[in-house]
Amino acid sequence: MLNKNREERHEHLYRDYFADNYVYGANDFKKRFCLSRDVFLRIVNALESRYEFFQLRYDARGRHGFTTLQKCVAAIRLMAMGESPDTMDDYMRMSERTARESLYTLSRGVVETFGDVYLRKPSLHDLQELYAAHEERHGFPGMIGSINCTHWKWKKLSGSMERAIRKWIAGSNNDVNVLDQSPIFDDLLNGKAPDAPFTVNGNEYKYEYYLIDGIYPQYSTFVKAFRHPVEERDKFFKRRQEGARKDVERAFGVLKAK
Repeated sequence: MLNKNREERHEHLYRDYFADNYVYGANDFKKRFCLSRDVFLRIVNALESRYEFFQLRYDARGRHGFTTLQKCVAAIRLMAMGESPDTMDDYMRMSERTARESLYTLSRGVVETFGDVYLRKPSLHDLQELYAAHEERHGFPGMIGSINCTHWKWKKLSGSMERAIRKWIAGSNNDVNVLDQSPIFDDLLNGKAPDAPFTVNGNEYKYEYYLIDGIYPQYSTFVKAFRHPVEERDKFFKRRQEGARKDVERAFGVLKAK
């Protein structure tokens, strides 16, 4: 069996990006891996403490396994740089199988580790802050966002890897099905959402709402624009409603590009 000298490859990787006298700085790291080095190291430390897969192990002959840095860098390179798993052999002497397993385990681990913090439902305090922000910027009290789902193509992944990750994350992703996977929307639809009242023109309303376009169902938590406004006030509302939705579209477009 070939001795691929994983230890030397780890030292090479460490000197390139993580040593005190590194070769490539923080800006180079962010450009190449599409996230900051500090965020990357936070993910690395969290996964290493939680999952045996990311901890340094030895085989039956006492040979050094891949380090946490090597596995996480391989996974991020596959996602951020559009590389195929077999290319990991050149830089880190990592097999295609290990590179794939690193990608899948990191993807699942990030959701399981950070989901409660970054994917949680908004609290009443969060909703009140959203109310204030949207009312100040868009003039819509009680609005918590705009719904404009889109089909997301993972352009930087190979076809087989894209299908595998899609299957793990979700099934069909048309607009209504994506919306139905949202626990926030489910709570609103089933009347289980926390009371977050707001007042408009002297009338108090119990639940928050979303801005949407015309393809969505007629729900009380959806606010559509007038399709063919005639009166000036209806035209004004249509302009403001569509303008607020465009803000979300532009922000999401930037997010996809990054």
